Amino acid sequence: MAKCELCGKGPQFGHNVSHSHRRTKRRWAPNIQKATVVKDGVTRRMSLCAKCLKTLHKTR
Repeated sequence: MAKCELCGKGPQFGHNVSHSHRRTKRRWAPNIQKATVVKDGVTRRMSLCAKCLKTLHKTR
């Protein structure tokens, strides 16, 4: 699974818990997007999570 190249966010693991409280494994995947970003004057194509993309868009 992909990781965010800016913050390092990756998949998280846990359990689905049914009504009878039986637990099965599951994982939450981050919303990773490919984006073209200018970092230190260099244009790069990076894999970023949606939260980092929103933050970068705010700082422009």
